[in-house]
Amino acid sequence: MLRFICLFLLYSGAIAELPCTVIPGKLKQLDAGNGEVYGVADDDTIYFWHANRWAQIEGRLTHVTVGPAGVWGVNKDDYIYRLNNFYWVQLSGRLKQIDAGGNKFISGTNVNDDIYCVSQDPSTFPANAIPYVHLEGKLKHYACGPLGCWGVNSANEIYYRNQVTPSSCQGTGWVRVEGSLIMVEVGTDGSVFGVNSDGYVYKRVGICPKSPRGTSWIQIDVCNSFKYVSYDDGFLWLISDKGRILKCEYPESVLPDLL
Repeated sequence: MLRFICLFLLYSGAIAELPCTVIPGKLKQLDAGNGEVYGVADDDTIYFWHANRWAQIEGRLTHVTVGPAGVWGVNKDDYIYRLNNFYWVQLSGRLKQIDAGGNKFISGTNVNDDIYCVSQDPSTFPANAIPYVHLEGKLKHYACGPLGCWGVNSANEIYYRNQVTPSSCQGTGWVRVEGSLIMVEVGTDGSVFGVNSDGYVYKRVGICPKSPRGTSWIQIDVCNSFKYVSYDDGFLWLISDKGRILKCEYPESVLPDLL
C-alpha cells in the first residue's frame, strides 16, 4: 500500500503533515465506527476491512453503515438489512440511506427525502414490525452520534436535530447550521465531518455536551478532492472523486472538547 504525507489543518489552527495510506480497491461509499469499516463498490458488492485488506461479504447493497446499533445496509430497491453473524437479515421498511451511529438506534432517509428513526435497539423488535418514527422535514443524508444528529437537504443546507436520545430519537426540532455540505457523518466519539460540493472536507469544531452543535467549520484537507468521509478511532477514511480510498491518521477528535 502506498503511503504519503498530506497536509491537514488541526483543531489548533496549525498545519500538520499527517501520514496517509492509499488503500487498494475502489468504493462508492463507506462507513467507519466501533473500530470497524464497511464499504460498497460501484457494482454494489460489500466489503469490510480486516487484517489490512478488504474481505467481501455475500450480498449487494448501495449503502452500508456500522456503529453502536450494529451493521446495517440498504439495497438498490431501498430494502433494509441488518448483518447477523455475517448473514443479511431483511427488516421492514424502505430507506435509501441509513445510519447506525446513534446510541443503539438507527436513522435514515427514503427516496422522497423523508426522515425516519427507531427509538430503541431495533433488534428488540420483530423483523417485520420495526416501529419507525417519522420526522418532519426533508433531508437527503442524516447521521447520528452521541451528542445528536446532523443532516443535509437537497439544497446542501445543514441541520442539527435538537434533544435526540435513544428513547426519543425524534428529538424536538431542527436548527439550521451555517455552511453547505453534500454529506455529513458523525463519528462514534461525536466528531462531525462533511464534504462540500467542491470536494473539500470540513470538521465541526467546538462540540461539547454544553454546545453540541459546536461553533464553526474548518476545512481540514488541502491535498485532494473527495466525495465521502468517515471518522473512527483516530483515522479519517476518505473516498476520492474517482473512488480511490485513503486512510489518514487524524489523532484529533471531539474528545478534547468533552474533557
